[in-house]
Order: sequence, then C-alpha cells, then structure tokens
Amino acid sequence: MTGTVAERTIRTAVVGYGLSGSVFHAPFIAADSRYSLDVIATSDAGRQTAAVERYPGVETVADGDAVLALAGDLDLVVLGTPPATHYPLAKAALEAGLDVVVDKPFAVRSAEGQELIALAERLGRVLTVFQNRRWDGDFLTVRKLLASEALGSVTRFESSFERWSPDISKAWKAQATAADGGGVLFDMGTHLIDQALLLFGPATVTHAELQARRPHEKVDDDVFLVLTHDSGVTSHLSMNMVCAQQGPRFRILGSTGAFTKHGIDPQEPYIVAGGSPLDAEFGVEAPEWAGVLGRDGHLDPLPTERGAYPEFYRLLADKLLDGGATSSLPVPVDPAGPVEVLKLIEKARELASAQYGI
Repeated sequence: MTGTVAERTIRTAVVGYGLSGSVFHAPFIAADSRYSLDVIATSDAGRQTAAVERYPGVETVADGDAVLALAGDLDLVVLGTPPATHYPLAKAALEAGLDVVVDKPFAVRSAEGQELIALAERLGRVLTVFQNRRWDGDFLTVRKLLASEALGSVTRFESSFERWSPDISKAWKAQATAADGGGVLFDMGTHLIDQALLLFGPATVTHAELQARRPHEKVDDDVFLVLTHDSGVTSHLSMNMVCAQQGPRFRILGSTGAFTKHGIDPQEPYIVAGGSPLDAEFGVEAPEWAGVLGRDGHLDPLPTERGAYPEFYRLLADKLLDGGATSSLPVPVDPAGPVEVLKLIEKARELASAQYGI
C-alpha cells in the first residue's frame, strides 16, 4: 500500500467501483495530495483491471469484508455500494476504528442513519455523507442568488432531475425494492430534498406522487413531491427517469423576479469522459447554459458558478488532519441533514402508498 501516517496522508479505501466509486470518489481522492488511494474493492474482474490501470499501485480486493481485514493499515473507508449495504458496512467500518464516508442515500431507513450517528459519536470516529450535489455549479449559483435577495421574497422553488432512461441499466437497480433503497426517490430525490432543505429550512411533505412507469421497475421512476417549509416557501420537486423532453433544472419564483435554469451540472460527464478534477476546465459550464434572471421581457443571463465537487474531500481532509472527531472543524456534510431527508422520504411513501401502492 502507498502512504504512511508519518507523511500525514489519509490512507483510503473505496468500496464499490461502479459509477459511484469510479466517477464520484476515486478521481477526487486521487487528485488531493492529502489522501492516498490505497485500496479499491470490487468483485468485478474487469473493474479491478480498470482500477489498477487508472491508479497504478492500488490494491484491489473483492469486497467490504476484505477491506475491513486491512483496517489496521487504513484511516478512511468510502462506501460507494448499493444503498442496502450502507448501514451494515458503515457500522462495521466504524467498529473497526475507521472514519467513514457513506454515499447517498445515507441508509434506507432514518433510524439506521440515527444509529450510525450515535455509534460514530460514541466511538470518536468521523462520519459524513457524500451529498455531492451541494457543490453542483447551478446549485452554488442558486445559493449565491438567494443570498443577494435579488428575487425578493421567494414563494416557490421548483427543482427537477429528469432523464430519458427507459431501460434499467444496473442489475441491482432492476431487482431493488424500496427496502433495498431502490427507485428514483432514493436516487435523485435524495439530492433534491437535501438541496431544498439547505435553501429554505425544515419542511413537511404535503403531497406525494410515486409511480412506476417502466415495465420492470419494482419501486418508482416518476416522482413528484410538494414540501411546505416552515419558512413559508413551497418546494415542487420532480424526479423522472422516462422524460423525453426535460424541463428546467431550477425555477424559482419571488416577489420581485424569478430565475430559470436548464441543463445538468457538467462535472459528472466530464469525469466519465476521462477528464481530471485538476483540469482547468473542470466544473466550468458552457456559457449558453446560463440561467436567466428577471421577468418576461426583462431577462438577463446569470453565468453559472464553477462546480466544486473537490470541495467535499478538501473539507474532509481538513477535518481528519486536524484531529478527526476531536477537531472543531465541521464535516463536509453533517449526517443529521441526510437523516432528515430520509424522514421526508418515509413520509412521502406513507402519503403515496394508499393511492399508488408503492
């Protein structure tokens, strides 16, 4: 393995090397000199080969159990595995003395998330959740815009993730039930709810539509939620995997103006295409995708802020190298927030179950 404690590097293992591990975790860990990417766990021989080709010297193992067997040579484990594995793997890693990053959704039940938080506190370990879309360029733009109060008092927030994906691409997703963390509400909805709570504060679910459109979908692939925030704002959140014509990513209505933004943050496709987080153009959105601010007849383009996924691992390194759980520095994402997201997901399922049977 590479990296030693003396060098003050964070010896890291990534469990899972599908989209999550190969695109959202390994590239950003490898790009930050304060980490050493020591181990990648995947049972797929082709993915093991791809991991070694991209990160020479990395050790590949079959699964999370094999990573835990190496716990004495590691500091941090990153879980990019299917949702149903998050709770047991995170629990085992914490008990093995490791700090833990859990990809979203944090768990499949809010009670599991709360248990993990309590366990990390009791053991003095760092625990955080990879809600990476807090660092999407368009979301950073929205946060900056709202801070400027350019829209006056916000009345309605509309946010959507819509894709044309009529076939279920991953085997585990094709078989996953709600109890396994399957469905678009656990996938995209985890991000949309998290962003809405960050912007406008605590909320309740006042309306929920959950439907399965694709023939082999076992959970939901078409979801619409209405959140009523304590602050008075109403959020309309839409997730759809069978959308042939996509609407705005964001539309925000205020007392003095509005903001509309189309398109999806470019960081993920940039990495998929082989780019590096260290590239000068990483996270920069093409100018033609700028949102518009104002009102009809008086619209001005608002350039998109640069996306910043590396910020998650920068903040985490600050925390870990400053003393870990004893440091006063915050974790990148307080896991209490994702627990609130899970509670709203549970409420949405409860509201929708009678009508849609999901």
